[in-house]
Amino acid sequence: MPKFFSDPDALAEEIVRDVGTDLVVGLPLGLGKANHVVNALYARACADPDIKLTLLSALTLEKPRPKALIERRFITPVIDRLFGGYPDLAYPQALRENRLPPNIKIVEFFVLAGRWLHVPLAQQNYISANYTHAASYLLARGMNVVMQLVAKRLVDGVPRYSLSCNTDTTLDVLRARRAGRASFKLIAQVNSELPFMPGEGDLPAAEFSAVLDSAATDFPLFAPPSEPISDTRYAIGLNAASTVADGGTLQIGIGQIGDALAQGLILRQRNSEAFRDVVTRLSPGRPAIAQEAGRFQAGLYGVSEMVTEAFIGLIDAGILKRAIDGVVLHGAFFLGPKSFYRALREMPPDQLARIRMMPVSFTNELYNEEDQKRRARLDARFVNVTMMATLLGAAVSDGLDDGQVVSGVGGQYNFVAQAFALHGARSVLALEATRQSGRAVKSNILWRYGHETIPRHLRDVFVTEYGVADLRGKSDADVIAGVLTIADSRFQDELARVAKDAGKLPRGHEIPSAHRENHPERIAAALKPAREAGLLPSFPFGCDFTEVEQRLIPALEILQGAQHSSRALAGLLWQGSTRKPDRDDEACLARLGLDRPKTWPERFYRALVSAALVQSRR
Repeated sequence: MPKFFSDPDALAEEIVRDVGTDLVVGLPLGLGKANHVVNALYARACADPDIKLTLLSALTLEKPRPKALIERRFITPVIDRLFGGYPDLAYPQALRENRLPPNIKIVEFFVLAGRWLHVPLAQQNYISANYTHAASYLLARGMNVVMQLVAKRLVDGVPRYSLSCNTDTTLDVLRARRAGRASFKLIAQVNSELPFMPGEGDLPAAEFSAVLDSAATDFPLFAPPSEPISDTRYAIGLNAASTVADGGTLQIGIGQIGDALAQGLILRQRNSEAFRDVVTRLSPGRPAIAQEAGRFQAGLYGVSEMVTEAFIGLIDAGILKRAIDGVVLHGAFFLGPKSFYRALREMPPDQLARIRMMPVSFTNELYNEEDQKRRARLDARFVNVTMMATLLGAAVSDGLDDGQVVSGVGGQYNFVAQAFALHGARSVLALEATRQSGRAVKSNILWRYGHETIPRHLRDVFVTEYGVADLRGKSDADVIAGVLTIADSRFQDELARVAKDAGKLPRGHEIPSAHRENHPERIAAALKPAREAGLLPSFPFGCDFTEVEQRLIPALEILQGAQHSSRALAGLLWQGSTRKPDRDDEACLARLGLDRPKTWPERFYRALVSAALVQSRR
């Protein structure tokens, strides 16, 4: 049996006594970090320079840190409401401020998107890795401790512990330990909010060396609120939903586009005529891969490294129902809002058994139990998000031109490779066609870029808000022509010119007229009927924001967009200064502390927000 502790400092002392002063500690990706134990061991190493501590991890979660006045006033109450009892990890701020002691090193293979740009230590100690290679890299560095948050259950008076949200790398390194290829201490911290998930992650107490189990160290799980789905992301999700075949297999990557895809599939199931209409309006001249619009008779089987609330929505809608040995969804880790964790905790055992958490080597690769996986993963659609794409079909998903890491490769390459290895499978990479960069709009489709995550020889299907481009097996000229059809029309001519100058596109090539109106206004108009009919809600899977906050969100988005244009900002200021807010608007202004402005900045923001509230209702 493990040793049991109620004091994390005492447990940290035990780890040092048991393992020694050279500690190589593996922490699960995302939600599953044992925060109190991590902080206690970190503090112990800070106090004793003879202790050498290396923390190996991925996706360190941090509460939002708002900066601007309106952002602070809007999000701070939300943070207090959703994260008030969540214990911050101590090492991220020290890392960001470049004050880590020299005896402590933080190494990650995947990071929160954009949060660690231009932080030298984080950038220098990042490991570029496929998700399935991470476990072997941890073991190769001599990992001697793994610390994980777990759920607890008593069976005939004997405790069992579930790896719950993070079976991903932990199950793989445990297999290595059982095979004699690794030696490490497994440390658990019990959390009462974690769902106890059945399957391989349901472990006996004997697997653990020590367990922290105390009401004093229990805490609410990190639960990021769902964000509203924009028109652009809904359009991308709907276009991607038109590539999914009934009776097939579905994987969804991280982000709102996944929620939009899931809601698109639900719309297709409940009202296939409305789905077909909105997709046709979005993307004229769709290729054959994007012709799926019927209801799901056989249903889908899900296999995804990340399990989100959207998958629960797909199960409830009768879409995710094609079972493999009684399981409709295999996953490797999960993260989501409070309602998602609650749904898993309260799910009847027979239904929960249909969701099975597995090692990432199972979800992301074929080489273990390959024959069974090939029979299960029929007509798979692996849908993941990328930041940028080149006209020749390469994808830029994890880093920038100068080598700065934005997030990480994660499982994207794994799933692209699976798409080429499985009969009938396709890799669908989704991206927004443009981005705002200061006052300028820039294309996310480029001729070339200095960094690539997915090389062009693995080009398959790309989706933007403007449509679907099927690139597999096509010549370079046909690939360029296809990608141009889903680019924003403000950039199509210049992109085509560069390709022609490089001799990769015939001089006489013309972009078809059906794809020459790729503008945001067309997307908004195409979605408007479905939006107004309530078929595409901003929060399809629940919302942690109050009604007042939900009214504020689109107004604040308008205000954020106006900050890139002096003319737009001046127009909002004039409109807001010359109108009297109604009762609903006053409630919104009061939520931001602008109902009784006392300073000139508050009067300024009151006028801007007041005008943005009016525009958001149009």
